Amino acid sequence: MPELVPALDRLAGQLPSPQAGTLLTMAAVRPFFSGCTQIGHEGTLLRNYDFAPEHCEGTIVSSRFLRPVIGMQEAGWGLLDGMNDAGLAVSLTFGGRYVHGPGFALPMVLRYLLETCRTVDEALAGLRAIPIAIPQNVTLVDRNRAVTVHVGPDIPLTVTRDSCAANHQHLPVPDEQEQVTRTQARLAAVRAAGVDVAAMLRPPLYQGAYDE
Repeated sequence: MPELVPALDRLAGQLPSPQAGTLLTMAAVRPFFSGCTQIGHEGTLLRNYDFAPEHCEGTIVSSRFLRPVIGMQEAGWGLLDGMNDAGLAVSLTFGGRYVHGPGFALPMVLRYLLETCRTVDEALAGLRAIPIAIPQNVTLVDRNRAVTVHVGPDIPLTVTRDSCAANHQHLPVPDEQEQVTRTQARLAAVRAAGVDVAAMLRPPLYQGAYDE
């Protein structure tokens, strides 16, 4: 992601730690669990966050590093989701598998895609060229296309059968994981509902049991 190096250096130079540049690369992160659901359609991307409010930055940032980008900030300058001035929108969810490898965290990669790509096809090409540290699901939307892909350190980029995702990649999902996350139930619900904001505000897509 060499196009972002000047911005990385500029941001790191504003922080007091000599390790700031390393931190801001978001490389070699370890798996963490978060439960989110998302769905795309041509020109529309809808997602929810199942973070406990105190564990989410909750900051929407408008920036202009390489081009105008707006999105939900994560880890300094990464993005959980966002859109650029070309109309490309991207969003991530955790892939539900606790494996890791050499690569970058998806919030950094989503930043890169929005800074350098105009269409879903360009973003897919960018994703294929970047090593990803932990399993994630990515939904990409432009004016004409919507697609969801599975990525991770141990799998090739895999296009799913439709443009929605919860928190699993491979089937079957272990019973204990399904009981805790309801990932298959949520995916079935968002598929049935389509791009429907009201459905995102009802169980099983809406969850509030943060202590679990």
